[in-house]
Amino acid sequence: MRRRGGPSIGAVNTVAAALTFVWLGMILAISFLEAPIKFRAPGITVPLGVGIGRLVFRALNACEAVLALGVAIALAVGPHRPVTVVLLVLAAADLAGCVVLRRVMDRRVIGATASHAIGDEMPRNRMHFGYIGLEVVKVGLLIALGAAALG
Repeated sequence: MRRRGGPSIGAVNTVAAALTFVWLGMILAISFLEAPIKFRAPGITVPLGVGIGRLVFRALNACEAVLALGVAIALAVGPHRPVTVVLLVLAAADLAGCVVLRRVMDRRVIGATASHAIGDEMPRNRMHFGYIGLEVVKVGLLIALGAAALG
């Protein structure tokens, strides 16, 4: 089906779904694979691993913003559907992770790494569980968004 003067709805849905599933793959690869595995590498201290993690998650968040914008543009071009609500909830979860949790965790890590010698174990923080919980929510929302865009 083609709207007058615009792209076909099928093409718009395909673009939105493709961007959504790329985003999902990035979350799964970085949050649930790279983040925990890097601390098992030989020679990686906790402060070094945390520093690498901060850089990786900053880059991930920038990519997420670009992908979210791409999905939003694809949905804006297409017909208004309930998928937009899922995207808004996803954006809220992403903002909560980036703006609230990650900034607080960054400040804590900067202070903790300054007061710990290399090789020292840093104390665990419950905020990481909150961040992981938000990532799990985002995975569910991304699956729902991609499926809704296709269906």
